[in-house]
Amino acid sequence: MNAKPLRALVVDDEPLARQRIEDLLAHEPGIEIAGTADNGDTAIEKIRSLNPDLVFLDVQMPGTTGLDVVRSIGVDAMPPTIFVTAYDQHALKAFELAALDYLVKPFDDERFEQAVARGRAHVELREARALRERLRAMLDGDAIAPASHYIQRIPVEARGKVTYIPVDQVDYIAASGPYAEVVVGTRRHLVRETMQSLEDSLDPARFMRVHRSAIVPLDRVETLLRGAGGDYELQLKNGARVRVSRAKREQVEQRLKG
Repeated sequence: MNAKPLRALVVDDEPLARQRIEDLLAHEPGIEIAGTADNGDTAIEKIRSLNPDLVFLDVQMPGTTGLDVVRSIGVDAMPPTIFVTAYDQHALKAFELAALDYLVKPFDDERFEQAVARGRAHVELREARALRERLRAMLDGDAIAPASHYIQRIPVEARGKVTYIPVDQVDYIAASGPYAEVVVGTRRHLVRETMQSLEDSLDPARFMRVHRSAIVPLDRVETLLRGAGGDYELQLKNGARVRVSRAKREQVEQRLKG
C-alpha cells in the first residue's frame, strides 16, 4: 500500500454534496483532502496547482461542467477521477472520457467505499509505472529497469474490496473491452486498466504481449501450436490456448528458445 496518504480533491457546486464526500473521506484511512472546488474553472486551477492523487468530480455544474474539466486538463493528464452524477446517462459519458468510476446520487456509504477502493488500486498501479519511468531515466538508456521495480502484485476489485494477486500466480491476461482480465486458474478478475498499462507495469523478462488481446507469463507456456491457415496459438500449462499475432510469432519463438 502507499506509504503516504492519497490526496483527494472534491469538486461539487452543491455545498451539502461536497460536505458529504468530505465526511465520508474523513473515515477513510490513508486519504487526506487536498482541497475543494465549487465550480469547474476553480477545479481546473486546483488540479493544475495541487496535483491531487484522486478527484471526486461533479458532472453537472453551471458553466464549466465536470466533462469540460476533463477536456480542459486532458484525459492523459487528468488524475484518476471518480465522477459524481445524478443521471446515469452522464455516468456513461464519463466512462467514455476514461473516468475511473462514478457515483450516482444519492449513493450510500458502501458504494462510496467501493469507489475509493478502486481509486486506491488505480493509484498504486500508476505510482508503480511512474517509479519505473524514473528508474529508467536514471539508468540512462537501459531498455529494461531492474525486475524488482516492476509490480509484483496486481490489485483487483471484487464486491467492494481490493485484493492483490501475486504476478507469479497469473496464467495470462486477456483484453476485456477497454479493460483487462487477469486469469488465475478458472477465475477471471476484471482490472480497470488497459492492456498497454499492464504490459508497461509487468517485468518484460517474465511477461510478453503475444497479441493485442493477450499477455502471457513465459514460464506458463507449454507448446507453440500452428493451426490451419498459418495462425499460431500458445498452449499453456493449465490447458488454455492463447492466440499469437503473426507479427509476434518469430519473437515468441525466440523468447521460448531462450
